[in-house]
Amino acid sequence: MYKVLLVDDERIILDGISQMVDWKAYRTELAGTAQNGIQAYEKIVRESPDIVVCDIRMPGLDGLELVAKTYASHPHIKFVLLSGYGEFEYANRAMQYGVKHYLLKPTDEVKIGGALKEVTDELTLNENKESFIQEMKGRLRKVLPHVKEQVLKEFVTNKTYGRHDLEEYRSLFETNFDQPVRLLLFQLEGIVEYEHQFAVKNIAEDLLDTTLLSTTIGQHVLVLIENQKDQQRLHQQLQDIRCTFKQYYKMDVTIAISDPGPVTLARKLYRDTLQCLNYRFYLDESGMITTEDTLHAGGLEGTFVLDEERLCMPVRSGHRNEAELALTEFVQELKRAQLSIEMTKSYIIQQYVSLIRLTDPDQMQERYARIPEIAEMSTLQAIQAVLEETVREITLRNFEQNKVKYNAIVRKVVEIIEEQLGNSELTLNLVANDMLYMNADYLGKLFKKETGEKFSNYVMKLRMKRATEMMASDPDIKIFEMAERLGFGDNPQYFSQVFKKQIGCTPSEYMKKSD
Repeated sequence: MYKVLLVDDERIILDGISQMVDWKAYRTELAGTAQNGIQAYEKIVRESPDIVVCDIRMPGLDGLELVAKTYASHPHIKFVLLSGYGEFEYANRAMQYGVKHYLLKPTDEVKIGGALKEVTDELTLNENKESFIQEMKGRLRKVLPHVKEQVLKEFVTNKTYGRHDLEEYRSLFETNFDQPVRLLLFQLEGIVEYEHQFAVKNIAEDLLDTTLLSTTIGQHVLVLIENQKDQQRLHQQLQDIRCTFKQYYKMDVTIAISDPGPVTLARKLYRDTLQCLNYRFYLDESGMITTEDTLHAGGLEGTFVLDEERLCMPVRSGHRNEAELALTEFVQELKRAQLSIEMTKSYIIQQYVSLIRLTDPDQMQERYARIPEIAEMSTLQAIQAVLEETVREITLRNFEQNKVKYNAIVRKVVEIIEEQLGNSELTLNLVANDMLYMNADYLGKLFKKETGEKFSNYVMKLRMKRATEMMASDPDIKIFEMAERLGFGDNPQYFSQVFKKQIGCTPSEYMKKSD
């Protein structure tokens, strides 16, 4: 039912039309009446009728003025004007406001009914048109995200797409494609399902404030954004995306970032990001890689020299801190060299094999079985975790096994020092090479670890201690005698210098204090 407002300054006409017309027969209802234009406009504002049947000549605000005022505020309201014979030409001025129906007074139900039918048919047609348009817009809104996804796919994969195609979509997407753009390529690490891609895509769209288009290709998520001058802010946003996704799905994401460029080069930007992903093997825990990160990739084999013993020696001796440091340096050197991934993995496997040879024979087969797993790992960080675990376990085992042996060796060195204290040729090399047949560097590190002193410092302190004991037992002992008996040979002056440095005074001063 359409609501009708009836307006006439003559009460008899107002009542006559109200009762004469079968309003329901014309799909209308009489919503109210008014006797002048001012009163009528107040009801139009308050009740918003669909149709106004109005006399032209009224005091205060005439019919034509009411039409003009209503058209300005409620342009959808339709008017049927009632006029006398001499006013018909005057009423034609209302045509500029869309008024199409004029009835000459006196009128009857048939004429009014005919006008109402035409108006209601017109209103119904307009409603149907509007409903159809809104339905089409709704369908477009639903399909538009899929259209955007497909357009981005075509731009990065179809070399025939160019600026002409872009112009066709500009107004549809309401997007500014004139600014430089960047392409972000998200690689999910693990078993990927569509839900994961959908989540990353939506998180990225929410957290990135310059997104233009986004889509998925294979197991990758692509996001096209306007280039941001504040790169630090962009990197922070990307880290927020990674953290948010990992919080819900416990999966990591690697993000390749293209250089800025025009959107017409989107296909090249896509290829660049794919190339970046080939080198995510060398990524650290930041999970982001740019074209700059790959500039030094593919170095020469000669830029890296594998020294297996640098890591194996502390592992073999059970020195965990030194082993962990050596492993960190090994990985850092591989990162700096940026060899091909295959060459890097070959060096890693060589180092791994040299390590597992230091373990128990019953565990060796199990550790050998991990070599194919290492070869298939996609990042250096993942391989490093395996090496760290291997180094930690083997070093601990060797530490426990060598503890007793170390103590025995160090005790033997201490015995030799005490026996050879008067030998001016007593050195670490002499003890290691000529007496214990060991590597001098290794023995020196072992001795310091167990005693807390370097070999030479230990010998010198022990000699000074013996000197004080000699002076205490024989106050008349000569300085040159002590120097000769404590391994300083015929150089008592050097003995005095060392004594003062260690004890704080010369031997002569020390003997005077003891008197």
